[in-house]
Amino acid sequence: MATNSAKEQTPKLQKAVIRWLLDSDTSIRWQVMRDLIGAPAEEVRAERARVATAGVGARLLALQGADGSWDGAAWNRGWNSTMHVLMLLRDLGLDPASDEARRAVGLVRDHVTWQGSSDYEGNPFFNGEVEPCINGQVGTVGAYFGQEIRGIIDRLLGEQLPDGGWNCEAVNGSTRSSFNTTICVLEALLEHELTSGGSPEVTEARLRGQEYLLERRLLRRRSTGEMIERDRKGGAAWTRFAFPTWWHYDVLRGLEYLRRAGVAPDERVAEAIDLVESKRDGDGRWRLETRHPGVMPVEIDEGEGQPSRWITLRALRVLKWYSARGG
Repeated sequence: MATNSAKEQTPKLQKAVIRWLLDSDTSIRWQVMRDLIGAPAEEVRAERARVATAGVGARLLALQGADGSWDGAAWNRGWNSTMHVLMLLRDLGLDPASDEARRAVGLVRDHVTWQGSSDYEGNPFFNGEVEPCINGQVGTVGAYFGQEIRGIIDRLLGEQLPDGGWNCEAVNGSTRSSFNTTICVLEALLEHELTSGGSPEVTEARLRGQEYLLERRLLRRRSTGEMIERDRKGGAAWTRFAFPTWWHYDVLRGLEYLRRAGVAPDERVAEAIDLVESKRDGDGRWRLETRHPGVMPVEIDEGEGQPSRWITLRALRVLKWYSARGG
């Protein structure tokens, strides 16, 4: 059962970790201000506005090509394509209402198309393609940046499997959902609800997918209860935390989704919370445990095995969400 006392930080250590987090890129600072220290809203807005003009956010925006794309592609097998950069800009918290975001996303909407298969050749970027894991990510950034994604949402709703989740391999006959695909789709449905209000149909589908994760306690097989140590497709360990996550599921990503969805935590997340808590080091920080292979457009962390501000930020706000249960 998760507790808050096993590795409770002293006030002095807590302050040191917050100072360390604030001594970083503006994309981290504004989220720390909002999510961890409760800074005044106007100060948070001012700091967030700097994501477009300073640090990692500005460097990513500067890499956009004249054709509206990043690396000349809607999607690639690295992490520097249009879809991946937009996902990263969303993680950084680039304000969708900023002039810089409107310009960049407008270029994507008007010029970037999908290539590589007759199934989706020439589709406008925000129309998506055919794989639910990719469409989930496109839907997430589309909703976040205020684009029309109803076509993607309708397609995802039609692809939900009987167990409540989604799987890119369903087209090849798989009848069991995938944690990787399911988390990508859940994030899209949630972003759609948060930005447009959603619909009863969308909410019902999302809640069913959410239960898929909770019934498995975010990391166990429902059939046997055994821990799923590695996913079948990518081989990544779900108990090792990465950022950015891209299409990969891990336990911290699952908890972050539940936090953003406003789920009241129950005993089904206790083991996952204990796992997060167990990874805090003696300095009150969390390390970047793994980096998924691929080309990062801009470096955002100190490297694998090093204390990570992004993992620490995400872990602390998940623990804060859990500690507030029943409050």
